[in-house]
Amino acid sequence: MKAVVVSEHGAKVEVTDVAKPEPAAGEVLVKVQASSINGFDLSVAGGHVVGMMEHRYPVVLGKDFAGTVEAVGEGVTRFAAGDTVFGVVTKAYLGDGGFGEYVTVPEAVGLAKLPEGVDINAAGALGLAGTAAVDALTAAAPQSGETVLVSGATGGVGAIVLQYAVAAGATVIATAKPGAEEDFVRGLGAHQVVDHTGDVPAQVRAASPDGVDVIVHLAGDAAALVHLLTEKGRVASTMGFGADQHPAATFVYANPAEATLDRLAGDLAAGRLTVPVGKTYTLTEVPAAFGDFAGGTLGKIGITVS
Repeated sequence: MKAVVVSEHGAKVEVTDVAKPEPAAGEVLVKVQASSINGFDLSVAGGHVVGMMEHRYPVVLGKDFAGTVEAVGEGVTRFAAGDTVFGVVTKAYLGDGGFGEYVTVPEAVGLAKLPEGVDINAAGALGLAGTAAVDALTAAAPQSGETVLVSGATGGVGAIVLQYAVAAGATVIATAKPGAEEDFVRGLGAHQVVDHTGDVPAQVRAASPDGVDVIVHLAGDAAALVHLLTEKGRVASTMGFGADQHPAATFVYANPAEATLDRLAGDLAAGRLTVPVGKTYTLTEVPAAFGDFAGGTLGKIGITVS
């Protein structure tokens, strides 16, 4: 099958043929139709995860996937051939990924069925970013009437955080440059926008003189923002800023649990959630798409596999 791989430590990302995987006991074989790029994929491609996780070369890149179940391994009960599914490749090692024509994933975590009518390309861009967004908001628990600062609002996670925070009844301040970025976050419901290329704390204080109740930290320097918190303010960070750095902070590591993925799929199907995919590339164009991702995106970069 065609896949985007790192063939050995230090090798460049390439598109090549690798063996089609077979589902082991407890696993599901998915024929992948769509995926998307996440920052983790660039970290793996750049060799930054070596020593932190086992690498089984050739490592097929890609955390996200959406497609159709082709076969199931022994003991699988929740899924059957023909089911439309999406999720996040969640294994203890790196080797299997969504940037291939097929992927095997465990039934137990990182996999959920898609309701009828859901756009497969949106689902392929939802798994990891949606999970990170839900987990961040669960940690920070914004309430109706509170003020939420989303630092890093223009990326894939930020776009979903923003929508959910607005739906919760919060007043949302989003970071975005004037122009296309500001239009993007306002289109997703942001009430106020601050320019992340300027003095963000001063702009936030001007927009919300009493401070902010929640900071969702997805980009930038969290330490420069925490003095904006109200007395009971909370920080949820996907960038390693946790309790060791500030008592009100929680470091969030996305966990694609079944309930989280089911919630995301249901909200996508019902129109309560939009997955903004700014650009879409084919599988063979993934190496070039990495460059675009590194340069900054509005929403997600999607990958069409088949």
